[in-house]
Amino acid sequence: QSVRNLARSGVEAPAGIYDVQRLLDQMRLIKDDDEIAAMSRAGEISAAAHCRAMRMSRPGLREYQLEAELLHEFRYNGAQAPAYGSIVATGANACVLHYQASDAELKDGDLVLIDAGCEFNSYAADITRTFPANGKFTGPQKTLYEIVLAAQTAALAATRPGRHFMDGHDAAVRVLTQGMLDTGLLDANKAGNVDDAIAAGVYRQFYMHRTGHWLGMDVHDVGDYRDAAPGAAGTERAWRTLEPGMVVTVEPGIYVRPAADVPEQFWNIGIRIEDDALVTPDGCRILSNAVPNTVAEIEALMRHA
Repeated sequence: QSVRNLARSGVEAPAGIYDVQRLLDQMRLIKDDDEIAAMSRAGEISAAAHCRAMRMSRPGLREYQLEAELLHEFRYNGAQAPAYGSIVATGANACVLHYQASDAELKDGDLVLIDAGCEFNSYAADITRTFPANGKFTGPQKTLYEIVLAAQTAALAATRPGRHFMDGHDAAVRVLTQGMLDTGLLDANKAGNVDDAIAAGVYRQFYMHRTGHWLGMDVHDVGDYRDAAPGAAGTERAWRTLEPGMVVTVEPGIYVRPAADVPEQFWNIGIRIEDDALVTPDGCRILSNAVPNTVAEIEALMRHA
């Protein structure tokens, strides 16, 4: 309006105003070589921090002490800050999705879930690992852990050009739901087969979040999750088609709170495995693979600490 008031002086006001945020958001979705290099370094530093926490873990420590180990590794290696408030959750706390590191004591026989990443040159990493406080998975913990790991493997296989953003989530949900039926977390007599259980959404009792999100200058980075083109009449827009240069997290999990119809051996087990995947022309590349993710690798790292 101030510019319009200068019209008699020969100043021409804009005919319209355009919000460039949407355009910039879409530009941020595709990373160039410098951005990928920064995110790769953030992934390396964050992976080293997770390894440090595993090596330092032992019953009797407090959650905040493991958080301190993460922060030390971040800063020591040149990261400017944590990308978000670190989640360090032991025992039943791991079943709380956005639990922040507090003063709970690591107990012998409990798992520790750490969701933490650093920010390097303005770009974020986002990694989650779950490991036993004493360095050895119990039988029930191992059973659920390997289901989550298989779900992540399936989701990563669907993270490639031409696939849709939600394909990885759908692949993970199928593996997780089948695992819930196989272990008795879901009663097959009530839930039916895997297709029935997915259609009814009963798996959400133990898995209640999406399998990934965009990653970049922010942890939950900007950009549409659906294609710009409208869907057919009465339908939603299709999920975004993945393209080389996009970076997405892949983070399935299982969270078991005590309940009368849930096998007691699984109570208070919370597991999530998360990695950062760069979509490449022929698939995806994991930017956070310097931290172990199998039962054998985790136990070996902690055993030799």
